[in-house]
Amino acid sequence: GRQREIAIRLAIGASRGSLVKQLLLEGLLVALAGGALGLLVAHWSMAMLLALLPKSFAGPWLSAQLSLPLLGFTLGLSLVSGLLFGLIPALQGTRPDLATALKNQASNMISGGPARFRKGLVIAQVALSLLLVVGAGLFAGSLMNLTRVDLGFCTEHQLMFGVSAPTSRPQAASAVVFYRDLQARLAAIPGVTGVGAAASGPFSGGTSAGNLTVEGYHPRADEYVGAFHVVVGPGFFRAMGIPLRAGREFTDRDEAGAPKAVVVNEAFAKKYLAGRNPVGVRMENGESTPPNFVMEIVGVVADSHVDVRNPANETWYFPYAQWDKPDRLQFYVRTAGDENRLATDIRRVLRAADPNVPIGVLKPMKVWIGETIYTERLIAMLSGAFGVLATLLAAIGLYGVVAYSVTRRTSEIGVRMALGARPSTVLRMILLETGRMAAWGIGIGLVGAWLLSQKVESELFGVHGADPWIFGGAAAVLALVALAAALAPGWRASRIEPVTALKYE
Repeated sequence: GRQREIAIRLAIGASRGSLVKQLLLEGLLVALAGGALGLLVAHWSMAMLLALLPKSFAGPWLSAQLSLPLLGFTLGLSLVSGLLFGLIPALQGTRPDLATALKNQASNMISGGPARFRKGLVIAQVALSLLLVVGAGLFAGSLMNLTRVDLGFCTEHQLMFGVSAPTSRPQAASAVVFYRDLQARLAAIPGVTGVGAAASGPFSGGTSAGNLTVEGYHPRADEYVGAFHVVVGPGFFRAMGIPLRAGREFTDRDEAGAPKAVVVNEAFAKKYLAGRNPVGVRMENGESTPPNFVMEIVGVVADSHVDVRNPANETWYFPYAQWDKPDRLQFYVRTAGDENRLATDIRRVLRAADPNVPIGVLKPMKVWIGETIYTERLIAMLSGAFGVLATLLAAIGLYGVVAYSVTRRTSEIGVRMALGARPSTVLRMILLETGRMAAWGIGIGLVGAWLLSQKVESELFGVHGADPWIFGGAAAVLALVALAAALAPGWRASRIEPVTALKYE
């Protein structure tokens, strides 16, 4: 756009080096201004990201303050960008055809290499934008599927916290007495509708598994017979809202001296007890010859998850009063209303039961569940933000190139309209030019997005890496963005007055 000015400067004796220096300085000023604005946005966004992290994952080692190395890196990146993308047009612009430039035949000078380079940059922008939009769609879909998983138990109005009685009560009998007393105290709090306790229960952060022997089940050669096992207290299934399918659940009568009772889930019954009534079947934890069936199945419950990502596995439950060692338990307290209102009463009861017993963090069940997928939530949010930002940059790039092209082709458009071209024809010409750039970018972006999706598919949940709806939606979004970016310049071009255009310099 400044070819005529540069040609005049060169014609009256300006050196090429001084002009390149001036153009580079202008580019560096723009780059540094962009870097400064980026730092400001970075400061805001870092504080927002820290606010989104669970408190248990944040700490003094995480800060929203920008460090000197980060400042230096950003400054260096801005300088490199300014030098790189300022030097190329500076070198091109200071080698004009002086005769042509002084005659202001700029329209003949904007085609060729520089124009193709500009269009190539815009095509690359569109391709990268589509890649990021596809990534945002994949991670957002994965997060949505995670939040919709039916966990098999009630998550509403549920509080969860850990209690470690063995720390001050190493004897199993003493720990059992404490847990029973604590459960009774918690159940007596007004507003509490159920209390359950379990080791390796849902979202407790650990699972236990081992081999076993089931009466009447004949495994195939080299088949591993095993299942997860969870130690629970009386009333656990009722408090968790896990439906009882057959038999009974544990009660206070399932104590150390009573016959060993077991409750299994539906997945266990389907795999090892298919075609039989599970209630009354005996089993052994481990294997011996001959089998020592000391445990009897007294009930069957519905399947439930121990976390969001993994499906419900074959599981058997055992009363903690009959377990051979004391263990840390997770307590699940179900309330009739807002669970946060009972937090103070629960802490008071815990201190009154035994102030020497360590108590874990007390949180609503939904908070615990949300924290287990906070990484997926963070990735989905970041990829979505990057996708929006990249799409905005692609729109700016498309608009800039098309608007510049329309400005430089004003005389040409005036001639076309003077010879009878309709405004709709001019508008269609501009839109087609933009559409070609967008089509190339979308095509390249789809290939890149497919290659990337194969790499991240293992991180997704319930979403195929090459999901056609997500790919199609991303392509449609970029196509609409390209159309919107071209409408304003195209509309202006279709409203050009031929007489004014023919006089345009």
